[in-house]
Amino acid sequence: MASRRSKTGSTAPTDARRARRPAAGRSRGAARDRLGRLVLRFAGARVLVVGDLMLDRFVRGDVWRISPEAPVPVVQVRSEDVHPGGAGNVVANLAALGARPAVVGWVGRDAAGRELRSLLEELGADASGVVASDGVVTIEKTRIVAHAQQMVRLDREPTRPGEALRRAVVERVVRSLGRADAVVVSDYGKGAIGPELLGRLGDERTRGRRPLLIDPKQSNFAHYRGATLVKPNAMEAREATGIAIVDDATLEAAGADLIERWACENVLLSRGEHGISLFRRGRGSAHFPTAAREVFDVTGAGDTVIAVAALALARGGSPEEAAWLANVAAGVVVGKVGTATLDGGELLRAVDEALAAGMDAPGAKAGRAIPAGGSGARRAARTGTAGRGTGRAT
Repeated sequence: MASRRSKTGSTAPTDARRARRPAAGRSRGAARDRLGRLVLRFAGARVLVVGDLMLDRFVRGDVWRISPEAPVPVVQVRSEDVHPGGAGNVVANLAALGARPAVVGWVGRDAAGRELRSLLEELGADASGVVASDGVVTIEKTRIVAHAQQMVRLDREPTRPGEALRRAVVERVVRSLGRADAVVVSDYGKGAIGPELLGRLGDERTRGRRPLLIDPKQSNFAHYRGATLVKPNAMEAREATGIAIVDDATLEAAGADLIERWACENVLLSRGEHGISLFRRGRGSAHFPTAAREVFDVTGAGDTVIAVAALALARGGSPEEAAWLANVAAGVVVGKVGTATLDGGELLRAVDEALAAGMDAPGAKAGRAIPAGGSGARRAARTGTAGRGTGRAT
């Protein structure tokens, strides 16, 4: 403990430090207990994930020479692994945190579709809502990786799904809603999500039912209405508003615009290395600095953010707690290579580390408040380069 020397030569703790240190410790301890209890309640939460399903395939190897056939590297394959991608990665994140996810989407009636459904079931997810169709091929992304560097990506995806397939997805969602504690829409713009489905889900939320969270894509910007929380990244925010986020004023302007544009309760704007900003209807905004210690790969980190936020809201956490935990969780997964998840133990350790490092807990200062924006801020720069948000492969 810091001390001062008295006139008699003895030492005594300064009044300010003596008063402040135990209070700060108690505050951190209370925050850790509150957040820890919330994370432990994630187990068993029933979250319905609706969205574009993909199969992520990684072919890993080494490059030692250039091909004699063309000026391209030759990759000597060492391993190959597959994971659920797109909305399937949200399911994987939920399952890793102990939730009981269910998933609705579509796949082709092909080998990749069967493999993807099997992977989802191995995670413990209810995949009965996955529609298999002869009219599409399963979306598959194959990444060739050498020396931890992605060399090329091979995509297989169909043209837009037909009306019958879209209606089948809506019907499966309607049948599954009653069993869900929260709903996540994972929109990658591949056709599983459309105006009719979003309208149904928005109406359901308006009636005061379970939390509805949306990870948006430009093709449906005009159709998001009434969600509990919408989670764009900085580029998506610019695409929706025309505002390039270059400072606090433009950040505030973009957030206020999105709250009105999407008629939602909260906007959680992920800003990559700049952290996460939360905007609440009628409650102002707060900024949470990045919790990442070292960044290896941002692929799929946005899926982690929305999965953690959904679980926090489903279990009664506040939007600030949801944003704070999601930010801390993203800081863990970007330190891993590839499409990654984290479990409850990792999240609890990350919470401890963040608080020990001095990060403000939600409910304390709740991040750095963003200055209120007026009409001038709303007219702020609508040109320039938006910052990169938390990664989502497309």
